Amino acid sequence: MININHTLEIKKILTDTLGLGKRLDAMGSDVILLGNIPELDSVAVVTIILALEQKFAISIKDDEISAKTFEKLSSLVNFVEIKLAEKNRRLA
Repeated sequence: MININHTLEIKKILTDTLGLGKRLDAMGSDVILLGNIPELDSVAVVTIILALEQKFAISIKDDEISAKTFEKLSSLVNFVEIKLAEKNRRLA
């Protein structure tokens, strides 16, 4: 189950990074990101990854990222939650 707080934090990162204003607020978790939001280019993806690493204290390797990760808001949230679960297992 997707954590609503994670979704809100990731929406904030996307909004701040891409300069979306209120556009993303009106979008649900199944909104298509890649190919639907023109501001989401390769430079933005790198910036978003860095912001996610900093916000959630996770480490993301280059080979873990694919177009599928950024396909939808829900897929990005799911990816972050998997990384958080991995981090929690390591710390336990």
